Amino acid sequence: PALRSHPPGSRGFAGAPISWGVCEVPGWGHQLAADRVLAEMRALGLAATEFGPDGFLPAAPDRRAALLESYDLRAVGGFVPVVLHDPGRDPLPDVRRALDGFGAADMLVLAAVTGPAGYDERPVLDDAGWATLLGNLDRLAAYAADRGVRATLHPHVGTLVESGAEVDRVLDGSHIPLCLDTGHLFIGGADPLDLVRGAADRIAHVHLKDVDATLAGRVRGGDLTYTEAVRVGLYRPLGAGDIDIAAIVNTLAASGYDGWYVMEQDTVIEAEPAPRTGPYAAVQASITYLARLAR
Repeated sequence: PALRSHPPGSRGFAGAPISWGVCEVPGWGHQLAADRVLAEMRALGLAATEFGPDGFLPAAPDRRAALLESYDLRAVGGFVPVVLHDPGRDPLPDVRRALDGFGAADMLVLAAVTGPAGYDERPVLDDAGWATLLGNLDRLAAYAADRGVRATLHPHVGTLVESGAEVDRVLDGSHIPLCLDTGHLFIGGADPLDLVRGAADRIAHVHLKDVDATLAGRVRGGDLTYTEAVRVGLYRPLGAGDIDIAAIVNTLAASGYDGWYVMEQDTVIEAEPAPRTGPYAAVQASITYLARLAR
């Protein structure tokens, strides 16, 4: 395997199917088969993976676990987009169904989505919507904890928790910990390093992304949708973009962070690439950078 070390105290480096273009958004792009993605993760030396969208891995937890074990990969947990702000829509059934497939995985990554349309449009919440969202976050975190799973909220472009002010509102108005996604925070206008420095005790999971700052600014300014920006290279291999990944990882390690570092660079692919090209090469470049950091 290419990756053998990780920051002191952490569980190690994991992958995410979205780095291979596997995404829950309809029409996102060509979707690679699980066997290819998992084989390439293992060839790159990753220790574990998140589950990816519904249908990527088997739904039954025993079959899912057996498939991952066949590639010598651990299960981290899963990204679960749910509607949290609508008082007429209970998110608990969706979360219950997702957790039914978790098996031994113990990290639930929630995103406060607007609905099924994707990440290119979002409403502005009023106080009643915020009260519903924050109440649902704590309710779902308590439910997950009763099942032995830790729930986090993932601030995410195009969701109802995107900007630094919205992240602060979650920190002030709920008890749920965060999934620190360096890319989405940066694109949403927050400084991920400042968040680590000021709220390390609320960070329970980490998605590492690097970002082209020019394209991120065009997303913030409305010149590009999120999906359009991803298609033209919004995310860069770690160390090749404009986020200080080294400072973030070092500050997390110094704070005592003991969770996973999930390498996650969203990408869109249009056709099946040749073996070990395309997404594989981008993830390999990120792994090389992280291995140097860990040493």
